[in-house]
Amino acid sequence: MLLKSSKLYIWNLVVMSAIALQACNSPQKIVPTTPTEAEPLPSSTTVSSTPTSPAIPTGTRSPTPAPAVVKVAAVKGNLFIRRGPDLGFNPISVLLDGQSETALARDVLSSWLQIAIPGQPDKTGWVSIQSQYSVVSGDVLSLPEFTQTERPVSASLQNCTHHQMEVDPVGILIPSIDNFPDNEVLMNPGTYLIRDTEVEDSPVVSEVQLKEGSAVDIRADGNGERKKCPIP
Repeated sequence: MLLKSSKLYIWNLVVMSAIALQACNSPQKIVPTTPTEAEPLPSSTTVSSTPTSPAIPTGTRSPTPAPAVVKVAAVKGNLFIRRGPDLGFNPISVLLDGQSETALARDVLSSWLQIAIPGQPDKTGWVSIQSQYSVVSGDVLSLPEFTQTERPVSASLQNCTHHQMEVDPVGILIPSIDNFPDNEVLMNPGTYLIRDTEVEDSPVVSEVQLKEGSAVDIRADGNGERKKCPIP
């Protein structure tokens, strides 16, 4: 009886060992619980690689108004263009009758306009708008204001004769040398005719060209008599 029990016990051990060995050699199946990167996403899912910008409302921008144009024209005669905004500055060119130019600036009194010299756009000068020979179109006050710091150097005429002289076309009278020192007058640059008012028909005795700082003596009268002013 003991021998039979021992054989049965050994047989059970062999069977259990065989089952355990089979379990160790059998491959195990692993079921993933989460999708891997290689798995495709469901067909109902859409991914956008480009972010969508919010819509920008459109509107209407008012156009910027262009600056007003101011023009000055010469009418009924030619108009001197001077190097500065004053009659005391030298003429450097002429705006011919019928010509016009665009104004670039104005003086502090709005009496003169700066323009480009005709035919020389890189150079500028000044014209008076208080002259009877100038006409302006546009708003002068819309132009930039220019402050002139340089002052012109006055020119002068001195009468060395014993006759009174008249300066045309301005009509200035110059007393004779007998009225020294009143026989000298300050003048603006320009071209003038000198007439002897004490001779019949007031003949022209000379034509003078004055520039800034120049001093010219009148030495001949209407009778052809010549004099020389004393040296101060």
